[in-house]
Amino acid sequence: MTEIFITKPARPAPVRTEGLLPWLKANLFASVPNAVVSVLILSALAWAVVNALRWGVFNAVIATDADLCQAARGAGACWGVVNEKARLIVMGRYPQAEHWRAELAMALLIGLVVASCSRYFWKVWLPLLWVAVLTAFFTLMSGGVLGLSRVTTDQWGGLPLTVMLTVISMTLAFPLAVAVALGRRSNMPAIKSVCVVYVELVRGVPLISVLFMASFMFPLFMPMGKSPDVLVRVIIGITLFAAAYMAEIIRGGLQSLSKGQTEAAASLGLGYWQTQIKIVLPQALGTVVPSIMNNFISLFKDTSLVTIVSLYELTGALGLAVGSDPNWRPFKIEAYLFIAAIYFACCFSMSRYSLWIEKRLAVGKAR
Repeated sequence: MTEIFITKPARPAPVRTEGLLPWLKANLFASVPNAVVSVLILSALAWAVVNALRWGVFNAVIATDADLCQAARGAGACWGVVNEKARLIVMGRYPQAEHWRAELAMALLIGLVVASCSRYFWKVWLPLLWVAVLTAFFTLMSGGVLGLSRVTTDQWGGLPLTVMLTVISMTLAFPLAVAVALGRRSNMPAIKSVCVVYVELVRGVPLISVLFMASFMFPLFMPMGKSPDVLVRVIIGITLFAAAYMAEIIRGGLQSLSKGQTEAAASLGLGYWQTQIKIVLPQALGTVVPSIMNNFISLFKDTSLVTIVSLYELTGALGLAVGSDPNWRPFKIEAYLFIAAIYFACCFSMSRYSLWIEKRLAVGKAR
């Protein structure tokens, strides 16, 4: 029997699913309503970008000339205020002749934080490095030794104060938060009750109230002349506030672990602290890395509230630099954009590090 072969027509070429045009079609122009909304949004974004470039770049005044800025007011930005007041905004009321000390101290502290984020520096001598750098920081900022002139804490300000408050408060709040989170899960009623009262009491008031009480109310309960420095009281207040919120985050991570983890540890003969340090905490902290970093970022921005106790950090220093000068006072928006860029750079760096930690943990779990 003779077989008959019938030629089939060629199949159409596969549809391209990668590249810019396929992505636009799938995500922005998949249907007529989708395309209309996309066109409207893109048009609004284009209008905003064009006007922002016209205001911030093409019609902007860079020269430190208040008269030119007044002439361009409303049509272009005045970046001259940043050129004129940048040093005062960044350094606050710190004596100008001693700015090199504040800059060096801030560089040391930021370098310490960056080094601590690298696995290469996770050695037994890292705590000693922290002690050495913090000692150098306060020595440079305060002076009074090694031939350095004395600078009181009420003159500290700007970015060095913001960085110092954030780093020290986060460093002190983290171990306290771990202890409180473990205490809230303790079987001992006294310890559990103390931790519950502390968390609920601190979380029930805003940070501005904590700072107000630390600065103005606490000295009333101390003997005359025996109250700690206002900077110390503010650091303690911010630390206690941040630790209460972080403790609840960590407690959520502890509750996410199955009971089989602790039962397996008990079957191996591990004690309570061995179980917590080697098994429970590493897993619990790994699951709440985004929330912990979110708390850190929030704390970094909340340091702007210390202005109410006459500590002029980055935001407060801007008010001193621009608000007290009638020539540059109308151009606060440009100055605020300047410090907003600083805040964004710091917060974005912390969020990127958080993602790096998450990826490292994901690799570990995959194995």
